[in-house]
Amino acid sequence: MTGRTSEVSSASHPDERGPDEEAVQQAKLEIQAIFQDVVDLSRSEIDEVDFFAGMLEKAIAALAAIGGVVWTIEEGAPFKLAYQVNLQQTGLAASQAAQLQHARLLGQVAQRGEPVLVAPRSGTGVDGHDGEEVAANPTDYLLVLAPIRTDRGVDGLVEIFQRTGARPTTQKGYLRFLVQICEVAGEYLKTRRLRHFVTKQSLWEQLESFTASVHTRLDSRQTAYTIANEGRRLIGCDRVTIVLRKGPKYVVEAISGQDTFDKRSNVVRMLRNLAAVVARSGEDLWYAGDTSNLAPQVEKAVNAYVDESHTKQIAVLPLREIDPHADDKTRDRVRENMLGALVIEQLVDSRPPEGLMQRVDVVRKHSATALTNAQAHESLFLLPLWRFIGKSRVLVTARNLPKTVLAAAFIVAAALALWLVPYDFTVTADGKLLPDTRRYVFAAMDGIITDVPVVEGQQVRQGDVLARQESTALEKEKTRLRGEIDENETALSLARIKVGALDEARANVAERLAASGEIARLQKVLASLAAQWEVLEKQEEKLSITSPIDGKVVTWKVQELLKNRPVATGARIMEVADPTQQWEVELETPESKMGHVVRHLNELRAADPDAQLEVSFILATNPDPDDRLVGRVTEIHSSAEVNQDGGNTVRMTVAFDQNELLKIADAASQNGLADSELADSSASSAATDAAIAQLKKNLKVGADVKAKIHCGRASIGYVWFHEVWEFIQSRILFRF
Repeated sequence: MTGRTSEVSSASHPDERGPDEEAVQQAKLEIQAIFQDVVDLSRSEIDEVDFFAGMLEKAIAALAAIGGVVWTIEEGAPFKLAYQVNLQQTGLAASQAAQLQHARLLGQVAQRGEPVLVAPRSGTGVDGHDGEEVAANPTDYLLVLAPIRTDRGVDGLVEIFQRTGARPTTQKGYLRFLVQICEVAGEYLKTRRLRHFVTKQSLWEQLESFTASVHTRLDSRQTAYTIANEGRRLIGCDRVTIVLRKGPKYVVEAISGQDTFDKRSNVVRMLRNLAAVVARSGEDLWYAGDTSNLAPQVEKAVNAYVDESHTKQIAVLPLREIDPHADDKTRDRVRENMLGALVIEQLVDSRPPEGLMQRVDVVRKHSATALTNAQAHESLFLLPLWRFIGKSRVLVTARNLPKTVLAAAFIVAAALALWLVPYDFTVTADGKLLPDTRRYVFAAMDGIITDVPVVEGQQVRQGDVLARQESTALEKEKTRLRGEIDENETALSLARIKVGALDEARANVAERLAASGEIARLQKVLASLAAQWEVLEKQEEKLSITSPIDGKVVTWKVQELLKNRPVATGARIMEVADPTQQWEVELETPESKMGHVVRHLNELRAADPDAQLEVSFILATNPDPDDRLVGRVTEIHSSAEVNQDGGNTVRMTVAFDQNELLKIADAASQNGLADSELADSSASSAATDAAIAQLKKNLKVGADVKAKIHCGRASIGYVWFHEVWEFIQSRILFRF
């Protein structure tokens, strides 16, 4: 740097008053010190913005200038402002034409690659005409321009806004000093570029090592540990944590630098909660102390974790399953499959390394891919068995080969048996045991039930009152109508009195006709009101709700359910059934099983049009398989209904031998009726009839029934595993 220092010493100070020799020497020493500061700055490892800021400010101070700009040049792009001081004082921002002239001036200097002094309000003297297309200095300042050269050519320009009035020799001193500053800047850029290449090469080596490591294994736990440890080295942070989703929960799977850790510790639990909240939100979290822009639930989780762990900076990045072969629709569904979260932490205050975001993106992308592959591998059916078979060679050794062949033969025989051996195929369904004669009782009017004179199990006859209602609206209407009737009856009486009081000699025909007409009108009004009164009387009769049939009340706790309860017209309030008549079973068959039922019924009716499906069932009150009852399906409803469990079912009515039901009821009640008495009811005595009627009354209305609908025969494998096969057909094969 000796040559540069000597040249700097020859630059004249901008003071034009001829200072004494001591002042000149002092100025030279100051400039040399400033230049040395720029040289020292270029040798430090700082980024471009900080270097250009320090270099420009020191150059402006050395030249006692107004301001300046550092312009950088990128291939295929216009000049980029890297740093500026007092650019607004030049007035360039106020004129578009001035900006164009100034830009052309910068372009010419960069193209020629030579330093130049441009006087205020002047061009370079090469265009020969005025206007926006002229490369000119449109400012009121002397422009001192010098290129920043590297091995690639001109990489930038330094522009100084200097006061006018300096002598030519002084201006040349400005230019020489700025050229030396630009040479230092060029050396800085070359050194920085070389350092960047070295760093990039090291980064590529780290990336290659990271990629090879995370994609080596197909075990999600080992993959998570590799991502945590290798990812921390690649990113250059203090700690990396992998949180994986296990069903609806999230689990901290790996923490960099820790082979084992306490998952119940406060720090781990709070980190897990934070990762779960962020993963469910689907948005990246970058925290460096400010939580003002975070969602409330995320802010709460962040503050809790930071207070416990004292971390300074944290990033929580959701990891989603990746399928490179998916189309747009499938990819949208895949994005919803959350793998977990990548947590990056900085435990102390420090400046983030250069290229942090790019490194994080690489780690995140490869982590999602590696974890997707690992979890897909682990989800393979019977994976431990396949691993054992793949790794085990002992099965095919000479000593164990006969056993292996025998086991394989057994498996093949079992598979053939499942495929070829027939077995009875039945469809299970739940149902209720109900009397054939049963009716629901409905409210005929809107109102409030005030009285329920019956209880559950009470015998009633057709027409007996089951409940009484009050209707405020009906009472109000009757009161209004009664008032109108009284008013019109009074008016009719007055009209008749008026007619009787007319003097036949003095009253004219018009008066007599008017009086008679009024009487006729009032009579018609009263007739209409009387008809309305009859309608209200009939409606009032409906407030007494009666039984539609002989039977007994089967609704549970009917008084507690209905008393003082408001009901609407058509509301079902209770049920009455006659247990002394025939009984039937009402099944609710799952809609998914109706295909087997209908298919077998069609097969039966192809041979016999009157064929019916056979059903065997047991009562929940008597689950002994020996007391199984057999019946026939007499009716299949044409539509499906939603049952209480939320699934669709189809109702079926099953008729069966009533005597078999009575035998079960007789055995349960220990009445001891003979089978002949139950089998031949026509020959039974009055006492026997009464006993049979009592047996039927003792039967539980609505008792649960477990039924099997016989649907022919099929292979034993299909009988046992048809639900699995149907699931595969509907949930897997149907999607392709």
